[in-house]
Amino acid sequence: MRILEREVPPRSAWVLEQAGVHPLLARLYAARGVRSHDELDDGLARLLPPDGLRGTREAAVLLADAIAQQRRICIVADYDCDGATACAVAVRGLRLLGATQVSYLVPDRVVDGYGLTPPIAERVAASGAQLLVTVDNGIASVEGVARAQALGLAVLVTDHHLPGPTLPAAEVLVNPNHPECGFESKCLAGVGVMFYVLLALRAELRARGAFERSAQPKLDALLPLVALGTVADVVKLDTNNRRLVAQGLRRIRAGALPVGMAALFRAAGRKAESATTFDFGFALGPRINAAGRLADMTLGIECLLTDDAARADELARTLDAINRERRSIEGGMREQALQLAGELFPPEQTPPGAIAVYDPDFHEGVVGIVASRLKDLYHRPTFVFAASGADGRGHELKGSGRSIAGFHLRDALDLVAKRHPGVLLRFGGHAMAAGCTVPAEQFPTFARAFAEVADEWLDAATLTRRMDTDGPLAPEYLRVDLVDTLHREVWGQGFAPPTFSDEVEVLSQRLVGQGHLSLKLRLGGQPVDGIWFGRSEPLPARVKLAFRLDANEWQGQRRLQLMVEGAEL
Repeated sequence: MRILEREVPPRSAWVLEQAGVHPLLARLYAARGVRSHDELDDGLARLLPPDGLRGTREAAVLLADAIAQQRRICIVADYDCDGATACAVAVRGLRLLGATQVSYLVPDRVVDGYGLTPPIAERVAASGAQLLVTVDNGIASVEGVARAQALGLAVLVTDHHLPGPTLPAAEVLVNPNHPECGFESKCLAGVGVMFYVLLALRAELRARGAFERSAQPKLDALLPLVALGTVADVVKLDTNNRRLVAQGLRRIRAGALPVGMAALFRAAGRKAESATTFDFGFALGPRINAAGRLADMTLGIECLLTDDAARADELARTLDAINRERRSIEGGMREQALQLAGELFPPEQTPPGAIAVYDPDFHEGVVGIVASRLKDLYHRPTFVFAASGADGRGHELKGSGRSIAGFHLRDALDLVAKRHPGVLLRFGGHAMAAGCTVPAEQFPTFARAFAEVADEWLDAATLTRRMDTDGPLAPEYLRVDLVDTLHREVWGQGFAPPTFSDEVEVLSQRLVGQGHLSLKLRLGGQPVDGIWFGRSEPLPARVKLAFRLDANEWQGQRRLQLMVEGAEL
């Protein structure tokens, strides 16, 4: 591994510091492209206006008419955390704005597959709905939208995924990645797109005089859900997304959050009053996602929708138990996947350009997580496959992939499909994460074709594991209060959490727990504790480490601790 230091434009850092930003934060922000203090203004007034998002005006008219006519609205959600939060935002928001008949339907990962399919459209029509609204899906559902319209449903698609060559003929499409959309923030999560539709709807209702006799509903109560879904979906935290997340965090810390979110914080052993983006990504998000992976995402959505505290606690505990089961299954699958990957190449051999593994015992609900673990271990684009559990589709394998910087996963799948017709039954996704379905007998062909594309696209520099850091940390910042200062800020995908690097002296080291390295270090002349989770090999006496700052709490005492992320060996 190569540990690199981010460049810090000195003028940008100086401008931020002169504007009153903490010197360390000024350096960190400047290294992430922030040029002025205005970019750090997270006020709601600084959000990009809804009118800039193509289709929001038309969506607002469609929804306002449906509310006026008391039409039945059904939300069709995705089965991940972004989909669950987007569904909760849609249901809560529409009810706030006067809709009286709002229901939702979330497909089953195994039985139904992804998105608005024709059978899902038929179920929505059978429920008596008249307007179908997709959240976090639909941009690729050409057949599903057509079936819904044939059954008499109007369709509003709200999505953020990259569109395919053919767009669905829905009444309205709202997607920042629509080829004709000029919205500045292309990285809105599905929940962010739905929130923007609601902002436009409120403006339309206001123009129609809907709030002349009553107070205008406040949609900011939905921002905690928007923040959770945005971070959990690992979309890039550009300036607009950071504002959405910051506003959500502010309300959560003040206690203004749905009772289901509060229950999830308790179930995860976290404190809402000191909530961070790490809590979204590593505590709440996984517990909601677990429902969609192993059970029924209705559990996650109901937890986010209920206003009954007792019911919320019950659902949060159920989600926590499902997540523990998910971790157990994932652990076993990870060991199997490591063994299979190891059989592809011995330890002394350089790994191939890409990895694809399958085992009949794998569970399709956690293949994505295992792919992520293998990708991190080998630093290679990785697909992990499991047999489909859907009726009549046992001959199909469903795969989930994760990629490394410099390798666009969806484009790679597109090239495989063009070179080998029939190998891919379905595929979609983003640059860093994608999914596909292949006939079981075609898996060897897919694995070879995927590796061939990687060999063509990836060079030695891209395949060399590297870690960008913020360089050495001045000794005066080795304080536990700096941990709180850093954690209060909004970090995530595209706006990396602060990771520092420096040469340290290893005073002592020992294994603890399930293969974690506990360290006593000397950094900048000061002794400091460290922990490297998942590392069992010993370190040399002097080594350059990449680390994050954290606080270790024990018997009421908080001490600084370095969370080691990597070493240059």
